[in-house]
Amino acid sequence: MAANSILVRDIPNDLKTWISERCSERRVSQQEFVLDLLEGAHRGSSQPSLFDNIQPPAQRTGGGIPFSFIDLFSGIGGLRLGVEAAGGRCVFSSEWDTYCQKTYYAWFGEVPHGDITKIRPAEIPDHDLLVAGFPCQPFSIAGVSKKNALGRPHGFKDAAQGNLFFNVSTILENKRPPAFLLENVKNLQSHDGGRTWQVIRSVLEDLGYRIFTKVIDAAAWVPQHRERVFIVGFDVRVFGENPPFVFPSEPDSPRPRFRDILEESPDSKYTLSTHLWTYLKDYAQRHKEKGNGFGFGMADFDGVSRTLSARYYKDGSEVLIPQKRRNPRRLTPREAARLMGFPDRLPIVVSDTQAYKQFGNAVVPPVAEAVARQLADVLGWQLLAMRGGCLLKTPVVTSRAGEKGKVKGRSNRALAGV
Repeated sequence: MAANSILVRDIPNDLKTWISERCSERRVSQQEFVLDLLEGAHRGSSQPSLFDNIQPPAQRTGGGIPFSFIDLFSGIGGLRLGVEAAGGRCVFSSEWDTYCQKTYYAWFGEVPHGDITKIRPAEIPDHDLLVAGFPCQPFSIAGVSKKNALGRPHGFKDAAQGNLFFNVSTILENKRPPAFLLENVKNLQSHDGGRTWQVIRSVLEDLGYRIFTKVIDAAAWVPQHRERVFIVGFDVRVFGENPPFVFPSEPDSPRPRFRDILEESPDSKYTLSTHLWTYLKDYAQRHKEKGNGFGFGMADFDGVSRTLSARYYKDGSEVLIPQKRRNPRRLTPREAARLMGFPDRLPIVVSDTQAYKQFGNAVVPPVAEAVARQLADVLGWQLLAMRGGCLLKTPVVTSRAGEKGKVKGRSNRALAGV
């Protein structure tokens, strides 16, 4: 097929119909046709092109139509890794934790902008996709239990973290990206008798987005039981009321085994002391006698582990590894990274304590990629049809912006009823 013989100036405004007709003539899929057209545009056409600012195919990571995204509450970039693998190009990131910023810089070569509450929407570049893993501690089972025990508020009543969702909604309201991808703990949907989720959903729908949600267990991608809710939204003004989005199915490949992430010769410092091991056994026995399941989790080499949490640095109790003739040990930081699906090529540049916190709070990149690829299939074609997708006009903002005051106009209309 000689798609490069077609000049961009010859493409009519009714792009969907034109692509459909050309595909019928050539008996190829729409994706094959458009990708060939993109490659042709980079093989030497000097025509002013819709594709001038698109990366050449050799540089695109996802293999589909590229798109721009912003990475909010980025942590160490688990969502970013997945979205980039699906073809996205990050044009802005935000993360306030300095240790996470250090890891993010080592992995992506840029320091994220700081506190999102001090960044005005006008300072954020246009983008095709908003990506955010807004803080989960106010909604997680562990976080709620801890705050209740300390007599502290949780959910939206947590003044420090509970309202950060409304910074996301403010950016959506002001920047109007065609789509968004949010991630949080499973408990978000049941927190406060479901009222928290009702508020979040109503705010997003009031902004004009069609919402899709699914709780996905990462155990099909990594050897860890880790359930998280993914929230995908599409602007109904761009995609209509029924965008053709579906969440990914589990991969066909055999499920990974816990033994596959283990290092051959871990340092002995990760072996539990006799004092700690005795304490954990006694603690588990006391709770067993009371009829509940609190206690340590001994890993099954051929199965999957419990969920890795940010508190793993304390005693490692949720994922312990049995050893012959020795006390069990905790994961090494590299094993924790592998358990989350982070590749070995990414260096660990912080202390063990910070590494455990970072991986325990992170998003599993292979799961993020699977969701992002499904999203990109819907997003990419619509951007091409728009002939003016944000990717074609958006600069990449790689340096940290100055903090010029709090975001104005927060979308907190529904908060008053919480």
